[in-house]
Amino acid sequence: MTDRSQPIQYLLLFIAGTLFPLGLAPFMFWPLVTLSMAMLFSSLTALTVKKAFLNTLAYGFGIYIAGASWLYVSIHEYGFIPAPLAMLATILFCLFLASVFAIPFALAAFMPNNQQSLLFGLPAIWVISEWMRTWVLTGFPWLFAGYSHTETWLNGWAPIGGVLWLSFISAVLAMLLTNFARSDNRQSQIGRFILTLFVIFGSGWMLQQLEWTKDHDKSITVALVQPNISQKEKWSPSRQANILKQLTDQTKPVWGRDLIVWPEAAIPTIEQRIPTFMADLQTMAKDQNSTVLTGIIRYDDNNKSYHNSLIAVNENQQNYDKTRLVPFGEYVPLENLLRGLIRFFDLPMSSLSLGDAQQNPFVIKEQTIAPSICYEVVYPDLIARNSSVASVLLTVSNDTWFGSSLGPLQHMQMAQMRAIENAKPMIRATNNGISGLIDHRGNIYERAQKNTSTVLSGKIQPRVGRTLFSYTGSLPIVMLALLIGLFLILKRKLIS
Repeated sequence: MTDRSQPIQYLLLFIAGTLFPLGLAPFMFWPLVTLSMAMLFSSLTALTVKKAFLNTLAYGFGIYIAGASWLYVSIHEYGFIPAPLAMLATILFCLFLASVFAIPFALAAFMPNNQQSLLFGLPAIWVISEWMRTWVLTGFPWLFAGYSHTETWLNGWAPIGGVLWLSFISAVLAMLLTNFARSDNRQSQIGRFILTLFVIFGSGWMLQQLEWTKDHDKSITVALVQPNISQKEKWSPSRQANILKQLTDQTKPVWGRDLIVWPEAAIPTIEQRIPTFMADLQTMAKDQNSTVLTGIIRYDDNNKSYHNSLIAVNENQQNYDKTRLVPFGEYVPLENLLRGLIRFFDLPMSSLSLGDAQQNPFVIKEQTIAPSICYEVVYPDLIARNSSVASVLLTVSNDTWFGSSLGPLQHMQMAQMRAIENAKPMIRATNNGISGLIDHRGNIYERAQKNTSTVLSGKIQPRVGRTLFSYTGSLPIVMLALLIGLFLILKRKLIS
């Protein structure tokens, strides 16, 4: 390819990347993910390391500009950054994410350049890329290919291998499409191509018929309070009394439910500053035989540290501290250099501490509830580990930061996948939506309208037992991907 045509290819790959998010929530047209990936894979043959990286960088930049540009809302509206600078910061962050995405694809230059090798070689690299995004600089595990199959037959594989296994299958489908499109004799290949698709999707359907877990003897009644408090007012001292009153007023009609959930950081101050309010809330919970689970910033007197927490308000006080913090939102990397430089680095509650890796789940009405706070629910292995002894999964969030963008819809989809992976029901309570009750197959059966102040009531059917994924997490598919990559690289060295 001539140097003159290279910019055109980068543009086409960028456009291919922008198609990718259309296969995820809320659009859910999954074939576009396959087509998008196939367009990338068709560009990754017989390339140098540099060109493989640059091609994938252009493609990844398209994915993140189209699918994660909601970051602009947080940076501009709540980070107090002028629009031009916020736009620049969003572009730079998307470029950084695209770079992390692209680095593993340099391995394609070291693999045998034939259809048979790349059929599994490029899907293996795709999985390695997604896996890296779960831990590089604390991780940004967003926009994984496997989420495109949250509602297709392929989700039957999720309790076995999780979302990364679904991503591997998605990439194999893309490679099958790539090889079929390149075939000199497509008519003779079409029967085999259709049969392969039938086997892949049919096996997923058969796996959907399995019951990995079973119903607990008892169900629990649940109410989710969605206050819809403006982020610009939430931490204002003058609004504190009104916010607390709104929470209690919204809760009055649902006292008596087994579990009442207030969203992430619903209480806009620490417990020590509102002892009367907390005592009254605990008394009411005891009298009504209810438990209130509420998000709050918890101050630890012993360690002199602040935590983004969930606390249970009932007879037995329990708490859970968040273990995956959001960079710049909850802590500032290179704090000594950045703190005070611009207002974005001084957001409210941006000096929080990590919770312990091992924490006890909540025990409410004989049910064991595994909690997660906001960003944590997008980490498959974290939820799998915490779900092992749980009968119910629960997550709280405050997606007000993302405005009316795709972010909250993508966030809900990832909560659905966690329910499917572990075959456990999921409770999701948020400040402004999307709050909902999700069954063990990932179906949302109760849902609150977004950007409304409301209370959602329903029942949750707890489940006992474990899926294979809850035992192994993503380790098997990550190891398989690494072994495939290593085998193909060694194979090329031996035959060269």
